[in-house]
Amino acid sequence: MQVVEQLKKTSPERFLEIYSALENQGFGPLDHEVAKALNFRPQAIRKLPMAQRARRAHSILQAQSNAEMTYELFGSYLLKTNKELITSFLDETGVSHEDGMIDGGEDNVPAVDKIDSALAKLDKEYGSEDVTLYLAICAEQWSQVPEIESAWRARLA
Repeated sequence: MQVVEQLKKTSPERFLEIYSALENQGFGPLDHEVAKALNFRPQAIRKLPMAQRARRAHSILQAQSNAEMTYELFGSYLLKTNKELITSFLDETGVSHEDGMIDGGEDNVPAVDKIDSALAKLDKEYGSEDVTLYLAICAEQWSQVPEIESAWRARLA
């Protein structure tokens, strides 16, 4: 549940940035759940400021410790705003993929000996917050590669 742990370390301002980036036609990515929690009709939720909706969505995800929904939220954010970060990591570590979508089965994992150099390159080219966020996703996805979780945990500290 690395993504849930990452969520708990995410500041309200950073979460608002992620949430707002995924806004579509006036709706945030979790506005349906927010509306349900507030007993609002789905359409009425748009009347609330995005910051208020994001705060509620953040608290809903934390309260439920919903790893799947958090994983989807973070992954969607990175695919929309920073797909090159994802494809660069996959390319640098030898993971077969199609435009960021990973191919194959369980044996298609990052090469352990390439992780550190890939992260060094990503840190030079992309914001450290996004690199750390992506590492949380990777640690969740490739739990059989403990070096990824170690790298992510070192960044969290």
